[in-house]
Amino acid sequence: MARLTKTIVEKAEPKDKPYFVWCSDLPGFGVRVFPSGKRVYYIDYRNRDGSRKRMTIGPHGKITCEEARKLAMVTLGDVVKGEDPAEERRSRRTSLTVSQLCEDYFVAADKGLVIGRAGRPKKASTLTLDRSMVEAHIKPLLGKRLIIDLKRSDIQKFVGSVTAGKTAKAKPEKSGNLRGRIRRPGGPGAASRCTQTLGAILSWAVSQGVMEISPAAGVKKPATNKRERRLTADEFKALGTVFDETTANPFEAWQPVAELRLLALTGCRLGEVENLKWSEVDFEDSLLRLEDTKTGRSVRPLSEAAKDVLRSIKPKEGHPYVFPAERLQGRPFAGMKRAYRKLFVDAGLVGVTPHVLRHSFASVGADLGFTDSTIGAMLGHAGSGITSRYTHRLDSVLIAAANKVAEEISKQMRQQE
Repeated sequence: MARLTKTIVEKAEPKDKPYFVWCSDLPGFGVRVFPSGKRVYYIDYRNRDGSRKRMTIGPHGKITCEEARKLAMVTLGDVVKGEDPAEERRSRRTSLTVSQLCEDYFVAADKGLVIGRAGRPKKASTLTLDRSMVEAHIKPLLGKRLIIDLKRSDIQKFVGSVTAGKTAKAKPEKSGNLRGRIRRPGGPGAASRCTQTLGAILSWAVSQGVMEISPAAGVKKPATNKRERRLTADEFKALGTVFDETTANPFEAWQPVAELRLLALTGCRLGEVENLKWSEVDFEDSLLRLEDTKTGRSVRPLSEAAKDVLRSIKPKEGHPYVFPAERLQGRPFAGMKRAYRKLFVDAGLVGVTPHVLRHSFASVGADLGFTDSTIGAMLGHAGSGITSRYTHRLDSVLIAAANKVAEEISKQMRQQE
């Protein structure tokens, strides 16, 4: 056995069976000579468990003997550090790409096997948003990367790219449903939201044994400069005026004003009101028994002012929804987005969304001196003690609180001093 050189490699005669020629200077480095005359460089080593491993470096001709030696020295150096190069290569060959991992995640989520923060399977609406984040930002930037190669620095770079708008779409795209179009902006808000989605997918991969550690853990998300907007008394007054004028117009749909009034007087989320069913309304006990919310089943207090809004609505025969679609049987009204934008513009309100009505309800409650826990219970916040179980009655004190908040909001809308 001698030092392996180009001359020795090329002079090695093929035999009936493959055989090795090992290097005397670098133990574990050798060349395998095949009956066909092909020569391939190898390394041979034992990992820290004592198992013998053998892996190819490359064929003679495509790499020289000295190039193969240098690669062997680096690889065998990794073995000394306790690494297992052959196992790593095998792992890379079987590693999923980020795109493949995302697809596996949604297959599991659609079967109810992915549990959200509330301890329940993720809702379809949440998964729809997650899918849009994956298609718009995650796949374009990371989709082809092997998850075995992902590092925290890669995720941080991803955050920076989305924040800078590299994956933003200039024009909205058709959503394929009745709710309008999908907007795919970049910026800090999009970066924060899609990093949250990516983190959830990688954490799921860890739970499934696909990865050991999520590279998204500890990644800093950008500040969104988001402020909790609330309506002032003058803005409530302007909104109430527009509501009255719109209601008096027989050519305007009645659902948007009624939905927004109910939002303002209950602090509910837009989706909870849009999909509200008569079976969930209990006039006698002054409550809403919501079957499906962001936090699961939830009971909310129903003020007298809110009941007046509901009593003014004549149920559509054979229709389960409080705010039904005019032409589609068994479907809720689907034109809220365009309608509420127009109503807010007509009232001269800037930076207002339906969520602002929810926050304004909470803010009025705070102005009246109610505690955070009471306000949280009225809003159906997770962990409030009310949303965590499905009850049939609510504390009279909570209903009284809802009455006081709704009464104050109604007073401001009616332009009373």
